[in-house]
Formats: sequence, C-alpha cells, structure tokens
Amino acid sequence: MPENRRKTVLFAFRGNAMCFIHVLLNALDLHSRGREGKIVIEGEAVTLIATMAKEGHILNPLYRKARELDLIAAVCLACASKLGAADTAKAEGLPLLGDMSNHPSMGHYLDQGYEVITF
Repeated sequence: MPENRRKTVLFAFRGNAMCFIHVLLNALDLHSRGREGKIVIEGEAVTLIATMAKEGHILNPLYRKARELDLIAAVCLACASKLGAADTAKAEGLPLLGDMSNHPSMGHYLDQGYEVITF
C-alpha cells in the first residue's frame, strides 16, 4: 500500500458531542488527504446517532457528510442494543457489527492494516 494511503479507524466511545465532533472532523480530514479513515461508533457514543441525525444539530452536517462518504464503518451491536440505539442505527442505514462478543473487534481492523485510534 502506498505510504500516502495508510488506513486509520477511529473508535469513538464517549457520548459527548464535543468529543465526537473531532471524530467526524478527523475522518473527513483523512478522506480529504486521500487516506482511508473509518469510524466505529462504540460505547456511549451510540446514543449520539439520534441526536446527530436531527436537522439543526451542530453535528448534523458533518455526520451527513461522513455518511455520504461511507466513513462510518460500524455501530456496536451490543452497545446500541443495550442503550436503545439499535433501531436508530438501522433507520439511519448504519451497519451494526458484533464480531467480538457482539462488539466490533479492533483486531479485525488491525489485521486489515488499520491504525486504531480511540476517542
């Protein structure tokens, strides 16, 4: 893989909009630089999906752009189910992933050559 095409996956755990804005901004920045940047929404961050999907919310434009560019790779199946966000994720067309005891596996991304960054 060319050096300028390194792959990064951003695992977002915190359910804080002002933290998550940096996840979105960084994924979009990586994409704009020709790098592969993916987002996995984990932990409390799954509760932000409904909020971000609302027109007028500060995260909505960045969230929509990330979705249009297919930068959101997965939403944690276990966390979304436990925290009542699974139906919202499905309605938004976001993939629920649970390949590691119903949670997304970082090892899966590491095996595919991704650098993992957590928020």
